[in-house]
Order: sequence, then C-alpha cells, then structure tokens
Amino acid sequence: MYVGGTLISSVEFHGNMSIVIFMSKCPLTCRYCHNVELLEDNTEKSFEEVKADIDHAADFIDAVVLSGGEPLMQLDALIEILTYVKSINLKTKLDTSGIYPEKIEKLLELELLDFVSLDIKAPFEKYRKVTGANVGSQVKKSMKLLNSDPNVHLEVRTTYVPTLHTKKDIKNLVMDVEGDIYTIQQFRNKNVLDPALEKVEVPNPHDLTKLAKEIKPFFDGVVKVKTAEFGEQVIE
Repeated sequence: MYVGGTLISSVEFHGNMSIVIFMSKCPLTCRYCHNVELLEDNTEKSFEEVKADIDHAADFIDAVVLSGGEPLMQLDALIEILTYVKSINLKTKLDTSGIYPEKIEKLLELELLDFVSLDIKAPFEKYRKVTGANVGSQVKKSMKLLNSDPNVHLEVRTTYVPTLHTKKDIKNLVMDVEGDIYTIQQFRNKNVLDPALEKVEVPNPHDLTKLAKEIKPFFDGVVKVKTAEFGEQVIE
C-alpha cells in the first residue's frame, strides 16, 4: 500500500486522540490542494508496518484516521486497516472527496466506518473548475449513502478559496448538502498545487465566521469554522 506518513493529532477527529495515516495518490487536481507531495508519492508500506504504527500508539489514542490523498483509491488496503482497527476497539474515521460512491457503499456494508469527513469542493455543478473533473454527481451520491447510515457521523466540509469560490457559492452549496456538521475551512496559500494561488490572500477568520453565521439558518446541523488563528469554532 502507498502511505505518505503518519502523525498523532488531537484535532482530526474531534474529541478523540488519533493516529492519522496519510494514504498517497489522488486522481483529482484540486488547485488549492496542500498535500501536493502525496499526489504521486510512491512510498510503500506493508500492512504489518502500518499495523505496527497503530499498535505503537494504541495505548494513548482513541481512533485511527485515514486521510490523503484519496484513501479510497486503495480500497483493499483500507478494508485491511479498518478491519484491524475495529478488532482492537478503536474508532475509525475516513477523510474523502467522495468520488467513489461504490467504494463507500462497500465500507458501509462492512460496518467499518464511525465518522466520515466529506470534502465537498464546490457547488456540484462547478466541480470541474476547482478539481479538474466533472465528478459532482458522484460526490452527491456518496453524501446520500453516508447520510442513509445511522451508525456513521458525517461532516461535510468546504475549503473557502477566494478567486475559486464566492460567498454566494457557499450559500448555494449549503442548500444542497446534508450531514451532522458543515465546516467552512480556511484556505492556506502555502504548498498549493496551483502556484497562482500562492498570491491569493488567506481569508480573514472573522469574515469566515460571519459567513458561517449567515448560512447557519439553512443547515440542519452543527456549523463550524476552522482557521489557523482560532482552530475549530462551533457557530452558535
């Protein structure tokens, strides 16, 4: 399996200390991607090596997070890891773009997911502009599958990128999404796939908070903002 690295985090799975495993490879070319080094990374690890990383951390973590890249490109590896994580009674979380609904369906059938963060990159009809691929319909299908499973907690999140998104885009998008949480994430202009975005100003956290308050009445769930300055904030 292709694994770009691991880290211990207290913020990737709210309320849980986690080991985050970064699975390499992704078919999308999101212009603001900040894990560029993972897109074509060929670093290989065996399952036994990944298992050893989990075991080493198991005494002080509550969960394992599979992030990327796009983890679902390596479905067999995910099943192997998640099955083991469940066997040692740790929680599981998947970070995904949602472009492979049939693979999400398989993980749901196997009851391997506790929490999913679904990155919705743009209004569904504007996906090509942001990701380079017209995959909005697949993402929408994944969202519906995840919402249909009462045992999976779903966070829908969007990284707000000036020049790629307008505030109207976010307001329109929130009308089209459903989940337990909707999070607006602050764009970071370092180490991005499109060098032109390095010149784009990072959104002001207060502006993002204001936007989140404006959309809150239209989302049936918790609304959050995530910024470098203030971390994760729940909008009251």
